[in-house]
Amino acid sequence: MYRFFVPVEQIFEKTAEITGDDVNHIKNVLRMGTGGHIMITDGRGTDYHCIIRGLEPDRVLLDIEEKEPVRTELPVEIVLFQALPKADKMELIIQKAVELGAARIVPVRTRRSVVRLDDKKAEKKRQRWQSIAEAAAKQSGRGIVPEVGEVASFGEACRQAQELGHCIIPYELYDDMSETAKTMSQIVQGSSIGIFIGPEGGFERSEVEQAMEAGALPVSLGRRILRTETAGLAILSVLMFQIEKDYAGEV
Repeated sequence: MYRFFVPVEQIFEKTAEITGDDVNHIKNVLRMGTGGHIMITDGRGTDYHCIIRGLEPDRVLLDIEEKEPVRTELPVEIVLFQALPKADKMELIIQKAVELGAARIVPVRTRRSVVRLDDKKAEKKRQRWQSIAEAAAKQSGRGIVPEVGEVASFGEACRQAQELGHCIIPYELYDDMSETAKTMSQIVQGSSIGIFIGPEGGFERSEVEQAMEAGALPVSLGRRILRTETAGLAILSVLMFQIEKDYAGEV
């Protein structure tokens, strides 16, 4: 069933309406008509099963058949602190991070980041990244649209990480897999988890130390060196599996 995010102020007791770009998508791309079934979500944890009641030039009118709690969100908030990568790698990272359950993505400037963005370019990029997050959230059936934050300095990222329950930093010079397994099994029971991922050249040792001073625990991703666009997705996959397994049956 096709799924759309709708602002809560456009959802009423028994009806709802869709406006904006989704109207054209529903009418001219999906070619849906009166009587068609769609799913909408308010981005706050509730799904609505709807029937199209009418199609107008600038809106789609819906009747709400049933509503239920969103069942696709992880019970743990995961925040990805992703160092700015080269080219358009960030688009892939955001898309896949959203699919894997990340609740927020924070682009981070690090010492070895090659990409340098001024404020104007950074905001333009952020808007583009946010639209990618929304599209990925729709495709993967998310109950929220994860936020792509403003580009942050490494120090600011560390300050944000301190507000979370747990934080980890995969580091190629850390190779204790047994301690990594213990760390991973413990942090998934928390309410929020931050993940630091470095740029193509990796973190400088001083940055790793700064993150650890802010409470981040080092973990290993194995014996291979992973690309920046692979590392975050690898750790997110592990966390998603562990969280889903531990919380199975509780929803």
